[in-house]
Amino acid sequence: MLAGTFSIVAYDQAAGLCGVAVSSRMPAIGALSVFAHAESGAIATQALINPLLGVDGLELLRSHPAEQALHRVLARDPGADARQVAMVDRFGRAAAHTGSETHPWSGHRVGNGYAVAGNILVDGGTVDAMAERFEATAEAPLAERLLAALEAGQGAGGDRRGKQSACLFVHHGHPYPYLDLRVDDHADPVTELRRLYDVAKRELLPFVHALPTRARPAGEFDQLLNLD
Repeated sequence: MLAGTFSIVAYDQAAGLCGVAVSSRMPAIGALSVFAHAESGAIATQALINPLLGVDGLELLRSHPAEQALHRVLARDPGADARQVAMVDRFGRAAAHTGSETHPWSGHRVGNGYAVAGNILVDGGTVDAMAERFEATAEAPLAERLLAALEAGQGAGGDRRGKQSACLFVHHGHPYPYLDLRVDDHADPVTELRRLYDVAKRELLPFVHALPTRARPAGEFDQLLNLD
């Protein structure tokens, strides 16, 4: 599936969180391109999407740095020249690949703890704006930083074909995600993703913080149950 897309992957070592934010002019981009687990890292696979790069990449990131994991998954893929992949490992080491057959504008930027990538974009200003915004919001929670970077990318032009879907996914090391928000078909998906995130901050994340974990199997629901 060909997907003109812009995305960011990142790992917050201090918080033990990793995540992906992505938007595209195709429906339900989050269903096929987003892979993250705090015990491994985070991956976005796009352009001529190969979800196996995300599945296999996460497994490799458990024991390999991002650059090596990326090299290994691409070496197994006969269509690597048509792929775009961004990944970051649990130590904040990032790597990215933009194949020679991806549609212009296409490219990526790699920084400390993150990578941004995009293809079929208006121009390179999209990934530049994403990197700049992510670095400028270093004191904010990871979910906020990812979403802010996505908003900056959309503001700088985004997918040159238009808008349709967006996703924000954050993982904290438990068997379930910390945050998994998707806008699968919308005229302004990044704006809608911001609205959903604001709702989730108020109404969902307090519940997620109280959920059972392996270390506290009963959860911590008492405070929630005492709310009026």
